[in-house]
Amino acid sequence: MIGLEFNQMDKHNISIRKGYIQIYSGSGKGKTTAALGLSLRTLLSGGTVFFAQFFKGIKTAEQDLTYWCDRFTIEQYGTGEFISGLPGPEEIRLAKQGIFHCKEVLKSGFFDLVVMDEVLLCIFYQIITPEEMISILRSRRSNVEVVLTGIKAPSELLKISDLATDMKKVKHYFDCGVSARRGIEY
Repeated sequence: MIGLEFNQMDKHNISIRKGYIQIYSGSGKGKTTAALGLSLRTLLSGGTVFFAQFFKGIKTAEQDLTYWCDRFTIEQYGTGEFISGLPGPEEIRLAKQGIFHCKEVLKSGFFDLVVMDEVLLCIFYQIITPEEMISILRSRRSNVEVVLTGIKAPSELLKISDLATDMKKVKHYFDCGVSARRGIEY
């Protein structure tokens, strides 16, 4: 009974609090993992999460969270084929679709936390400008917390963010030929 009261009280607090803009960027591993950790914390506090994955189109472990929790929604906007080089026409089309969808989600205020995983690549590849992203972020409901992840965060976004973390790679087993592992990287 105490746990139920705590969750109900937290949901109330989540809905009326101010939402901030968080950026997790850099060459190091852990940006998506940090966003998933924050998502879990939001869910365990009674909140709702929309998790958008840009340039990803493969089955990931986090997609299974939708079976466990109806307050977690995940969408992928990618083919799963883009790894390096330049994104192709289909990747660009899906990224634009994702940006438009996220804009509507942010304006709706339905979700307490909106994660735009790898969206900073959309800016890097000039699918959207920093100014357009700032406009989208400013159009969100004031209670919506938003997380942007990706390798490079433009200075314009860093200036308007409330929290920015740069994850720097010091060492990574990928450099020794280890492939992405289920349950760890995806």
